[in-house]
Amino acid sequence: MPRWPTWWDWELEFTPHLEKRMEDRGFTEVDLREMLEQARSYRAGLEPGRFVVVTRLRGCAWEVVVEPDPLEALLVVVTAYRLNP
Repeated sequence: MPRWPTWWDWELEFTPHLEKRMEDRGFTEVDLREMLEQARSYRAGLEPGRFVVVTRLRGCAWEVVVEPDPLEALLVVVTAYRLNP
């Protein structure tokens, strides 16, 4: 397991974009929390300050894009998508 940064345990905040994608891509808040609990690794995202979390859901590989907000001590979940749908 990777060594997780301090922001990993912060409270989650969901963006409106994520909420729309949850509906479009067929996953729930409970599924998302499960994905984050079972995360395997993370890496820097394409945009500065964002990270991509590598995980699985229902036997499929997923990536979850997060952006730590240090001022509010929140982990903002930007989007999530299944790899090789």
